Amino acid sequence: MVFSASDEHSDLSLIEHRARSVAHLFVDRVAKTPSAEAFRFPRDAAWESVNWTQVDARVRPIAAGLVALGIRSEDRVGIASSTRYEWVVADLAVMLAGAATTAIYPTTAESDVTYIVADSQSRIVFAEDDAQIAKLRAHRSSLPELVKVVTFDGTADGDWVISLADLERLGVAHLAEASSALDDRIHAIQPEHLATLIYTSGTTGRPKGVRLSHDCWTYEVAAVDAIDILNQDDLQYLWLPLAHVLGKVLLTLPMQIGFPTVLDGRVDKIVDNLAVVSPTFMGAAPRIFEKAYARITNTVRAEGGVKAKLFDWAIGVGSRVAVLRAEGRSASVLLAVQFVLADRLVLHKIQDRFGGRIRYFISGSAALNSDVARWFDSAGLLILEGYGLTESSAASFVNRPGSYVFGSVGWPLPGTEVQIAPDGEILLRGPGIMAGYHNLPEETAETVDPDGWLHTGDIGNLDERGFLRITDRKKDLFKTSNGKHVAPSAIESIFQGACPYASQLIVQGEGRTFVSALVTLDPDAIGGWAAESGMAGMPYAELVTSPAVRELIQGYIDQLNAKLNHWETIKKFIILDRDLTVDAGDLTPSMKLKRRVVAEKYKNELDSLYA
Repeated sequence: MVFSASDEHSDLSLIEHRARSVAHLFVDRVAKTPSAEAFRFPRDAAWESVNWTQVDARVRPIAAGLVALGIRSEDRVGIASSTRYEWVVADLAVMLAGAATTAIYPTTAESDVTYIVADSQSRIVFAEDDAQIAKLRAHRSSLPELVKVVTFDGTADGDWVISLADLERLGVAHLAEASSALDDRIHAIQPEHLATLIYTSGTTGRPKGVRLSHDCWTYEVAAVDAIDILNQDDLQYLWLPLAHVLGKVLLTLPMQIGFPTVLDGRVDKIVDNLAVVSPTFMGAAPRIFEKAYARITNTVRAEGGVKAKLFDWAIGVGSRVAVLRAEGRSASVLLAVQFVLADRLVLHKIQDRFGGRIRYFISGSAALNSDVARWFDSAGLLILEGYGLTESSAASFVNRPGSYVFGSVGWPLPGTEVQIAPDGEILLRGPGIMAGYHNLPEETAETVDPDGWLHTGDIGNLDERGFLRITDRKKDLFKTSNGKHVAPSAIESIFQGACPYASQLIVQGEGRTFVSALVTLDPDAIGGWAAESGMAGMPYAELVTSPAVRELIQGYIDQLNAKLNHWETIKKFIILDRDLTVDAGDLTPSMKLKRRVVAEKYKNELDSLYA
């Protein structure tokens, strides 16, 4: 059965009459609200704000500079940088020049940077600083098509590496000679033209370049606009990597709808910044919510006594009200009075930690634990989980503020179709589906069938109301030697939501007699526990492998096992003496687990559990 969303209040004309390209979307936004705030970003110790006219005045010379350097229609231009305002203006300049952005995470290893730049045939790369320049310079001989590097903060050499200001000056001179050069480029852009190359994280093997057209992006933002969950009065806080497909969608949405965006890619500043800028919504990965939940609940537990009891009571009251709210029912008089008191004493203080104006959060990129989502909802902070892939331009499904089910990823966006294959795989079709993998026709044919269905590799099901639930990655499912199927992602999500000290749980057991696991602990959370347990100052590796910590984690493993079928229960586990990191090759730049890499790295330790 094929299912597609049919929101009664969706303005489907927005999808049918969407902008021709991202460049046209930007030009239209500047014309509609020239003096409205567009972006706010840190500059020294303050926040700098720019309106759409100011963004346009910055972007056009940079775009003209690219044209002056010989960039042609659909040529690739790389951006290797953290999330910052310069990333935005560089990307918009690429769009206005009619070229295509090759998105590169700043954490990408040198060898992968070389591969991505060479495979994409990027002719220019915007490099944030000297560290990013060094990755390119080290393999310059392997990048014959890379004619110029433009740096934001790095050292220019006046030849191969120039500053952003140098590029702007080139553009000003070019526009003085050919005033219509940029407008001509914008006019020539077609919906099917390549806009972005995003290389998949590569949990196995080399990353693949996903080809996303202008039509993919304009469809995505028009579809979100059509379901009417955002408006011009919203304020977005955006910290996600802009090399990630979700970050790119959230960067494009303001041009469609017109709300301002606060930009700061520093993850350690998220909580502090939220309290200062008071956004109305923010997109994030589940780990951000899990860490916030752990920090708040651990702090309350440490205080104990009356404060802890009051906190638990308030969350309980909030939970009962949240359930009624989701069902469209009102609280009784007594419950309403209790809620007012709970909100004043506890819940409002939790909301204030996030700025006090959050209408909802958006969670994507990985599965969100439904218990964590319910806890946030009880505190008056709704998290709407969504779902999509790089290959589907990020947003394919999302829960709505008035229609949501925890544990699901909601309904498809208008214009997106879904069907469940006989083996449970989720198939998607619609305007957001990629044109294919760059230079990989065979892999493209394996992923997108002749009828246009994208084979996601995810297993899931649709309930009677059309809400989609993801149960696991097809390639991650395994069978024990007893013939029992195990879905590791579901088990891992339950544990990370229940254990406030967990960073990662990696469930193993393919062909084994029982299920085992590797565990890593969050340094901040377990450090706080250590301080309260008379173990302050103990080195991380020594702390997490101590008998006391093992006993602590065993308790949470026991709680997890109580929720599982007997063949899924974790019989043995190892706590690793370090957390998993991107730099060590354990996680992708978008923080996804490289399951097979980690399992191979700790093969001997895992084998010992079955000896």
